[in-house]
Amino acid sequence: MKVRASVKPICKDCRLVIRRSGGMKKMIRRIVCKNPKHKQRQG
Repeated sequence: MKVRASVKPICKDCRLVIRRSGGMKKMIRRIVCKNPKHKQRQG
């Protein structure tokens, strides 16, 4: 999994998943894809 400041879809199968914890204070963005090389999370 890659940790990046800005996560963007790489291919057409990539989808963005947004998780909110504690309201809008903490937002976690992830990219989930069939290709394991495209896995990313913001951090």
